[in-house]
Amino acid sequence: MNHLSIAKEALVAQSQAVNQLADRLDGEFQNAVEVILACQGRTVVCGMGKSGLIGQKMVATFASTGTPSFFLHPAEAFHGDLGMLKPVDVLILISYSGETEELIKLLPSLRSFGNKIIAMTGNGRSTLAKHADIWLDISVEREVCPNNLAPTTSSLATMAMGDALAVALIAALQFKPLDFARFHPGGSLGRKLLTRVCDVMHSPAPFVSPLTSFHDCLLVMTQSRLGLTLVQDSVGELVGIVTDGDLRRALLDNSDTVNQCVESFMTPEPHTILDSAQLSEAESYMRENKVRALAVLSASSGEIVGVVEIFD
Repeated sequence: MNHLSIAKEALVAQSQAVNQLADRLDGEFQNAVEVILACQGRTVVCGMGKSGLIGQKMVATFASTGTPSFFLHPAEAFHGDLGMLKPVDVLILISYSGETEELIKLLPSLRSFGNKIIAMTGNGRSTLAKHADIWLDISVEREVCPNNLAPTTSSLATMAMGDALAVALIAALQFKPLDFARFHPGGSLGRKLLTRVCDVMHSPAPFVSPLTSFHDCLLVMTQSRLGLTLVQDSVGELVGIVTDGDLRRALLDNSDTVNQCVESFMTPEPHTILDSAQLSEAESYMRENKVRALAVLSASSGEIVGVVEIFD
């Protein structure tokens, strides 16, 4: 049995199903996005089994991208968790058949509460689709399961529709990377986007003068453990930087460098950044300019307050 050919056929069939889903998008999708945007409460997603698992993923995406959302288990809702709802909440009910008993049993209560209902089903004539305010078509020609039984292609179509809603909402809300980071402070992206240069810079920065000897410059660099030092003139102006690389290149070019002063081997006009800048901005700047460190200036006084490295 050729497992690769079976897998490739499955992936092609699923990609075609998603393309067909896009071709069928209409005004109902537009209405769904507008209803969610106008919602004064939360977007609540319900589904049983695999539809419920996909619903939980949708909730996670919505909540992390600016659309307050939570998952409500249909069976638990019928036994008291309906109390979590407010009339201003919007419900997204997911059932490929549109006849899932646990969801159908909720309809009378949801109608009495006055909640807007968006149904995601593969059958526009189903009970769920008929009793919803908006119907999103997630139908597929068949499952890629050889027996056309296990939810496979239909699950993918459901998730793709959920992601399409999320992307449309992100664009409508003008949700930016910094907004995303605020909801992900523990992740690497959150750290990059929320952390400022002043939070990670090395301060105070090591300094030498242009007239400092090679030996004393090397001593300062070693003591700082940064492998670099800034160069400041007699009036306190930043005039250069010396890195380990500067020393190696200078020695390769001229062995007599050990008897010279800093001004002969420093890199003049070092790159700088404000202490109030985001760490991600500093990282991007260093990568673009191919430098490993930046002198940090105070946003209020303009004085040199530290050094930030690309590894910080």
